[in-house]
Amino acid sequence: GYTPLFPRILGHEASGIVESVGEGVDDLKPGDHVLPIFTGECKECRYCLSEESNNMCELLRINCDRGVMLADGKTRFSINGKPIYHFVGTSTFSQYTVVHVGQVAKISPTAPLDKVCPISCGICTGFGATVNVAKPKKGQTVAVFGLGAVGLAAAEGARVCGASRIIAVDLNPRRFEEAKRFGITEFVNPKDYDKPV
Repeated sequence: GYTPLFPRILGHEASGIVESVGEGVDDLKPGDHVLPIFTGECKECRYCLSEESNNMCELLRINCDRGVMLADGKTRFSINGKPIYHFVGTSTFSQYTVVHVGQVAKISPTAPLDKVCPISCGICTGFGATVNVAKPKKGQTVAVFGLGAVGLAAAEGARVCGASRIIAVDLNPRRFEEAKRFGITEFVNPKDYDKPV
């Protein structure tokens, strides 16, 4: 890719409340609770209209190089008159951010904002990869590598699909007990073996 633009505001997982909306935005209003989504949907291109996939939107697919808004090619952030660039269309390491309407998902106003932010990346990535891509059949065995947010969400997806054995592979044995709540049935720590398992 290109050399990224700097300085920029990083971050891609968050939750928040809409403060204002731009011209022509009619599906969101101030006060709505939302999750920023770094793989957005324009709802018009062939990928967004496809039943097979919607994560490769021609307009809003993940782009680490862009750094500006699509409408006018300019950043909405600055300090002392100098531009600060966007990151993957979300720039969530900030008190306020500006995103394309196709890069937010409206959520229930009762959802606790301090707890739902992992849904905007880690949970939808792990759960979605399992349920929509791997598609394990009832009774099958699934292995999940890593028990962070993505791995736990993948395990939950396998549980929902009916996998009978969900094997976690992680270097931290303290994660196993909690992971059982997400459907993990067995745990393998590679440090416990001197040969491939």
